[in-house]
Amino acid sequence: MRKMLPGNINPRQMKTMMKKLGMQVEQIEDVQSIVIKTPKGNWVFDEAEVTVMTMQGSTSYQVTGTPHFEEAAVEIPAEDIAMVAEQAQVPPEKAKEALVATRGDIAEAIVKLSSP
Repeated sequence: MRKMLPGNINPRQMKTMMKKLGMQVEQIEDVQSIVIKTPKGNWVFDEAEVTVMTMQGSTSYQVTGTPHFEEAAVEIPAEDIAMVAEQAQVPPEKAKEALVATRGDIAEAIVKLSSP
């Protein structure tokens, strides 16, 4: 007797088996992009395939694709710019540039601007 491997089951049989198990699977069509936001930045999936699976009242989403990471823009408070400008004795624009380059690290920005 020959065993059937999962790869040998036709899609209709698979769908019938899944329905008997209480599983529903569907594809979300025409997905343009998926973005997963984190404090450090965003994972962006362009042209992703998304499969929705519902089983026993629980829904899961499977995302397939190749993501790229986009670092979060650093938000520099005006007080930090003023403090660095004052301490390093530079214009606010230079202080902001240094803070952006050091990802908001005030001490590092001051040292960077104070170094010859």
